[in-house]
Amino acid sequence: MSNAVCPARRLTEADAAQVCALMQGNPLFYRYHPPQPTPESIRTDMTALPPGKAMEDKWFVGFYDGDCLIAVMDLILNYPAADTAFIGLFMTAHDRQGCGLGSRILRDCIARLAAAGYHRLRLAVDEGNPQSLAFWTKNGFVLTGEVHPNDFSAYLPMERSI
Repeated sequence: MSNAVCPARRLTEADAAQVCALMQGNPLFYRYHPPQPTPESIRTDMTALPPGKAMEDKWFVGFYDGDCLIAVMDLILNYPAADTAFIGLFMTAHDRQGCGLGSRILRDCIARLAAAGYHRLRLAVDEGNPQSLAFWTKNGFVLTGEVHPNDFSAYLPMERSI
């Protein structure tokens, strides 16, 4: 999956330490979504799938500025429905936040998904995380009203038409 905003590629287990460094630079996220990541937990996340999905549906992608990893996205295609894509994780490097990079990557992703025939994009935010809720709301996502309790709080699903 290449990207017009910045070069992108599927990440592999060899990238886990670099992904971990980016993620650990975002402590606010982990205040609402513990525990802190490790290279081992990232390698597990790279292959984690919802029920009924296969690895060909999963895109664990890194976005780069030269050799520097500046954003990651975990995208599942055709989930939870055939016309829907699901973002399991999207995070930009802390020093790249607030400048529009995340929104530009997201707009490009939405355009590519729409061109491929997808009609909805879905995700979930951690209950209480003001930064995540503000970012996704700014980018056209709305809360569905569902609440999915977890071990530390709850996931609040959001979605938007594309």
